[in-house]
Amino acid sequence: MTMEPPQGLPPSTPDTADLGAKLRAAREAAGHSLAGMAALTHFSKPYLGLVETGRRPATPDVVERYEHALGVPIGTPSDPVRLTHEWLIGDPPVPRQLRAGRRIGTGLIETLESRVIELRHLDDTVGSRMLLPVIRTELDQAEHLARTASYTDAAGKRLYTVIGELAQLAGWVASDAGRYPDAQRLYLSGVTAAESAGDRALGAQLLSSLAYQITNVGKREDALLIARSAVTGVPDASPLVRALLLERLAWAAARLRDTDTTRRALDAVNDVYDQRSDGLVEPEWVYWLNRTEIDVMAARCLIELGQPATAEPLLTRALAGYNHDHAREVALYQTWLAEGHARAGNLDAAREVLHRIDATAIDTGSARLHRRITAVDRLIDRHAQKRHATSTRRSTE
Repeated sequence: MTMEPPQGLPPSTPDTADLGAKLRAAREAAGHSLAGMAALTHFSKPYLGLVETGRRPATPDVVERYEHALGVPIGTPSDPVRLTHEWLIGDPPVPRQLRAGRRIGTGLIETLESRVIELRHLDDTVGSRMLLPVIRTELDQAEHLARTASYTDAAGKRLYTVIGELAQLAGWVASDAGRYPDAQRLYLSGVTAAESAGDRALGAQLLSSLAYQITNVGKREDALLIARSAVTGVPDASPLVRALLLERLAWAAARLRDTDTTRRALDAVNDVYDQRSDGLVEPEWVYWLNRTEIDVMAARCLIELGQPATAEPLLTRALAGYNHDHAREVALYQTWLAEGHARAGNLDAAREVLHRIDATAIDTGSARLHRRITAVDRLIDRHAQKRHATSTRRSTE
C-alpha cells in the first residue's frame, strides 16, 4: 500500500516544539527567510516550517545543518544513555509518512541496498579520509528520498533500513577518523531510521557501535550500560548479531576491569557463534565476524584484564592468517600484540612488532590507529624507564 500524506499532523511535544522554536529563532537572528534556509540546508520549505513549529521532530541531521549554515550551536548534544533507555523500553514507531513526490520502486531500493554493501566492504581497504565524504553524500541522498518521495510500506521499510545502515557505516568511519561528535550524531540518527524500518537488530548494532566508541574515548560506565542494553533489547537476534553485540559488551566491561562480566560475555560469544548455521539468515553487516575476529577481541580483553601472556598466542595466530590487504586492521592488531609483549615485560619484542607496522596503514586517515601507535609507544617507553630506574637503583645499593 502506498504511504499517503497524513490527514492530520501529530501534536507537538514540549521538547519538539522547544527545539523547533530554537531553530526558528536562530534562523531569524541570522536574517534568513524560511525559503533561504531551505536553500542552505537542502530541506524543503514546507518541511522546515513543520519542524520549526514543532509539528515534525527536529532530527539530528536537521539541527546539524542549521548549525552548519548559521555557524552557531543550537541543539544540546543528544544523551546516548537516555536514547538507549527509550529505545529499550519503547515500541517501534510507525514508519514516517511523506507527502507525494517521486515514486520509489523496488529497482531503486535494490540499487541502494547493493551500494551499501559495496561501501561497507570498501571500508576494509579504503582509508577513512577518502571514504567518509562518499558515504555522507549517499546518506544525504537517501535521506532526501525519504523526505520527498512516495513509496509502499514495504519499500519504505527497506529505504529506512538503507538509511540506518549508511548511518552506522558513516558513524563507524567518522569515529575511525577521530570525528567523535559527528559519529555520535550519525549513530543516534541511524537508530531513529532503524526504528522506522522496524529493524530492531540494526538499532542494536548502531547503539553497540556507539558504545564501542564511548568505551574508547568517553565515559566507560555509560558505554557498558549502552552495550548491555543493546544485547538485552534483541533477545531473538541471530547468532552472529548476538555474538557481535556480546563482543562489544565484553570490551566495555574489560575497559572497566570488570572481570566477571567480561568473561561471561566472552563465553556467551563462543556459545552463540557455535549456533550459527546455513539455514539461519544473517544481516550482511556481520559478514566480517569470524573465529579470527573473536579471538582478537578476546585477546584485547585479556590484555586489559592484565593477562597478556594468555592473549599473545591468540593474536599471533590471528595475524598469521589475516588478509594483509586490510592494512588498517592488521596494523591495529599489531599494536595489541606489541602492547601484550610490553605488559609481559618483553620490550624488545614489543618494539619489533611496532616497527613492523605497514607505513601505508598509518596513512589511511585512521585517528584510531595513530592513537593506538602513540599509546603503545609511550607504554614501551614507560616500562623501559622503570626498568632502567630499577637497574640503576640496584647497582648503587
